[in-house]
Amino acid sequence: MSNIRNFCIIAHIDHGKSTLADRMLEITGTVEKRKMREQFLDMHPLERERGITIKMQPVRMHYKNYVLNLIDTPGHIDFNYEVSRALAAVEGAILLVDATQGVEAQTISNIELARSLNLKIIPIVNKIDLAQARISETKEEIVNLLGCGEEEILEVSAKTGDGVENLLEEVVRRVPSPHSSTLGVEAPKTPSVFPRGDVRALIFDFEYSIHRGVIAHARIFDGEIKKGLKLKLAEAKEIFTVGEVGIFKPELGVRDMLEAGEIGYIVTGIKEAKIVRVGDTILKESSNIAPLAGYKEIKPVVFSSIYPEDQDRFEDLRRALERLKLVDSALFFEEESSGVLGRGFRCGFLGMLHLEIVVERLIRDFGVKVIAATPTVKYRVKTKQGEAEVYSPHKFPDEHEILEILEPYIKIEILAPPEKLSGILKLLGEHEVKIFFTTKFSESRIKIDGEMPLRELMRDFFDALKSVSQGYASLGYEFLDLRQADLVRLDVLVAEEIVPAFSRIVSHARLEHEAEAAVEKLYNILPRALFSLKIQAKAHGRILASRSLKAMSKDVTGHLYGGDRSRKMKLWKKQKEGKKRLGVRADYNIPPEVYLKMIRK
Repeated sequence: MSNIRNFCIIAHIDHGKSTLADRMLEITGTVEKRKMREQFLDMHPLERERGITIKMQPVRMHYKNYVLNLIDTPGHIDFNYEVSRALAAVEGAILLVDATQGVEAQTISNIELARSLNLKIIPIVNKIDLAQARISETKEEIVNLLGCGEEEILEVSAKTGDGVENLLEEVVRRVPSPHSSTLGVEAPKTPSVFPRGDVRALIFDFEYSIHRGVIAHARIFDGEIKKGLKLKLAEAKEIFTVGEVGIFKPELGVRDMLEAGEIGYIVTGIKEAKIVRVGDTILKESSNIAPLAGYKEIKPVVFSSIYPEDQDRFEDLRRALERLKLVDSALFFEEESSGVLGRGFRCGFLGMLHLEIVVERLIRDFGVKVIAATPTVKYRVKTKQGEAEVYSPHKFPDEHEILEILEPYIKIEILAPPEKLSGILKLLGEHEVKIFFTTKFSESRIKIDGEMPLRELMRDFFDALKSVSQGYASLGYEFLDLRQADLVRLDVLVAEEIVPAFSRIVSHARLEHEAEAAVEKLYNILPRALFSLKIQAKAHGRILASRSLKAMSKDVTGHLYGGDRSRKMKLWKKQKEGKKRLGVRADYNIPPEVYLKMIRK
C-alpha cells in the first residue's frame, strides 16, 4: 500500500478542475493522445456544457513508481452526502482556486468536510497564465481559509500544463499512503477486533448494467476482494457473489483481485438498483464486524410533479425515470394524476440543481418532453378529517378545512467576510431567518448561526447569498424538525384557468409580493397567442395580481393602397371581434419550456 495515493479535487465551478484532470491524464499517459478530448472525465454532455461535475468519476493513474487514484467529485451542495462518502474513501484533497476569482462559496463547505475527515489538503492557485490573475491576493485568501503557510500553496496553469508535474510530485510527497481502516473505529484494530482475512470496503458510487446488475465503486479498507467471493451489504443485508473486480482506466479494466488501499469496481450481480446505496459497507458474508461509520439514508428535500407533454408518452416517461433511478439512487418518484395535466409522477430530489438535471436528462437523453411543476417541500397538514403529508401545492386542502400546518425547519451556519454582513443580514430578513448569534470565526470571516424554513432555502436563497457576498459566503445546513407555519396556497391562472403546475405554498407575510412576482415572471416568458391572455394570481378567493398579455398583431390593412380611412377601420373592427370570439372558445397550450423557466430563477 505504500506506493498508493488516493485523492480528490475540490473546486468551484469554472475554476479549472476538469482541465487539471486532463493534464494529469496526459502527463501520466493514462489516456492515449488520439483518444484525448477536453473535460475527459466529464462523461455526460450536460457536465461539459454547464462546467459542473454531476456524476463522480474515478480514474487510476501511474506516475513513476506510484499508483494515483483520483476521484472527481461534484462541488454542489445538493450532492454533499455523496461527496462526503467520496472524501471518506481518500487520504488527500487538492484545493483548486482560480487566481482571477479567488476563494468562492461552494468550495468552503467541502473543505470543512475534508478537514473533519483529517484529509491532507494541497492548496493550488490555478490560471496563473492569465494577465488578470491575482496570485498574491488569492494566496492570502487561501492562507486565511486554511491557516497554512504561503509556501505550501502551489501555482499551476491547468491550461498550459505549467506546474502540473510538480503538483503530481507533491501529491506523492504530501498525501499519506492508505492504511487499514480505523474509519468509525475509536482505536486501531487488533486481531480480536478485526479478524484476519476479513473484508471491509466503502461504496462511494455505483452504476448499473442490464446484464451484470449493479457495479459498485468502492474503496477497499481491509482484506482483499476477488471473483467468486461471497460478500454482503451491511445496511441492506443483501448477500451477493462477486462476478468481477477491476480498476478505472477510466473505463473499466478487469483485475484478478482488489487489495486494501485500492479503489476499484465490484460487479455484484444485484439486479435491483435500490438495494445498493452510497455509503454502505461491503463485508464478508459471515462477518459480524462493525460497518464503516457515516452511512445515512438519502432523503429527498425538493418535490416536483413531472408530466409528459404528450400523454401518449406516459409509459416512455415511466421507463425513462426507471432508467435514471438505476444510476441515481437519490431520485424518488411515484405515479400521480392531474385533471389538467393528466398522468404523471411526483418526484423527489436532493435540491434544485438535482431537479434541473433530471428534467434536462429526460428531455435530452430519452427524448421525452416534460412539464415540471413548481417545486415544493413536504408539509404535514392537520384537517378536520385527519392528518396527511402533502407535497403537491395543488393537493393542499381548502383553507377552511385546515386546522394546522407543520413545515420542515433547518439549522443554518454561514461563514462570510465582515464587510458583507449588512447585505447578508438584509437577505436573511427577506427569507424568514431567525438569527441566534453572530461571532468572529477568524480574522477574515464571521459566523452566523440561525434557523429558517426549508421552503425559504429553496427560494433561490443559495444563489442570493452568493450574490450579496460576491461568492465569499459559505452555507451549511441540517434538518431540525417540523414547526407550525402560517401558509396559504397561491394559484396562478392563465386565460382564467388555474394551472396546477404553477401553484405554490407561500407565507401570508409574502403573499402579495409572491403573487406579483409570479404574474410578472409568467408575463415575461409566456409566448403571445392570437388572442389576449389574462395572467392572474389568486389566494383567499380573490385576485391579488393581474396582467394582460396582448395578442399577436397582424396587419390586416397591408393590402390596401388608398381610399377612405373607413375601409381600414372596418377591417380593424372585424379583426378585434374575431380575436374576442377566439379568446372565448380557444384553448391555450403552455409550451413545456415555460414550465422549466418558471422553476428557475
